[in-house]
Amino acid sequence: MDILAGTSRGIFRINGGAPIQTLTARGVRDIVRAGGRLMAGTAEGLWISDDDGGRWRCAALADREVWQIRQAGDGAIYAGTQPAGLFRSEDGGESWAEIESFTRSPEASRWCVPVDPPLPGRARAIVVDPDDPKRIAVGVEVGGVMLSEDRGRSWNLVMPGGNPDLHMMFADPAQPGVFYASTGYGRFDGIAEMVEGNAGVFRSDDGGRNWAYAWKGITPRYARPMCVDGRGGVALTVASAPTAFSHYRDEGGAGAMLYRSEDGGGNWRSLCDEAHSPSAPNFHGLTTDPERPGGVLVGTDNGELWRVSASAGWSKLGEGMPSVLAIHAD
Repeated sequence: MDILAGTSRGIFRINGGAPIQTLTARGVRDIVRAGGRLMAGTAEGLWISDDDGGRWRCAALADREVWQIRQAGDGAIYAGTQPAGLFRSEDGGESWAEIESFTRSPEASRWCVPVDPPLPGRARAIVVDPDDPKRIAVGVEVGGVMLSEDRGRSWNLVMPGGNPDLHMMFADPAQPGVFYASTGYGRFDGIAEMVEGNAGVFRSDDGGRNWAYAWKGITPRYARPMCVDGRGGVALTVASAPTAFSHYRDEGGAGAMLYRSEDGGGNWRSLCDEAHSPSAPNFHGLTTDPERPGGVLVGTDNGELWRVSASAGWSKLGEGMPSVLAIHAD
């Protein structure tokens, strides 16, 4: 298995030995295969590799932080950025055009990350309906879910449970119209009270129009990394921590957990072993294991990469890297 780990300082290849750096760039938040090549979203724009991650070139959006890249069924590729923007490529990633209607929405004036001083909002989660590429959902941190039924010509805002702090969003591969979203405590004017219902996982059964809280009884509540595996029954995996800033250097560690649901968010079980219950390192990178249905690959803020089985068996695949933010595996 060939693994690329996107980190706070570049991309590293892991293939049975010590990690080897193949790209130097800040804040690699996403690595995906789209348009027949690998694409990486970084704090220094969108990078493309035509040789499976050996060499990279900055192709576009060098003045933006690219947080997520997704390809639609009609071949179009979308990129979400900070400052919050949505871009589309119709030629495999060589050229990009901003979908200006997205940032012209009246709601866009409020989008922000409420730190001191505030940062621009992030378009960090994209779902294109696999059955209808005209239907697009974009999660904004902090802003809510923007929905389009007409390929981005017009937009409507939805806030799952009144929560505008969207992190990750995925469609259920087995149930058309079912979406999952992970959320935090960020609000336009600061931080919400840290109680149940104000952060965690939400589920929509109608393509993102309406949402229900699916994180009842789970702690810690602040949910961010997420992945969905449709092989052998749908497995939804989510990592959570006490706050947005939980870190392995904190006294007592980050206190992070990894949870699994096999029934669409109705019930959850820990996917952590004894050494990670809770985990001192926080979890930032998360993706499905291509070789093991139900398994996941997890990246930590202390530069480790772990393989986790569906039965919560953990094995370390790499270490000594900067904070692992994204993972791609073939």
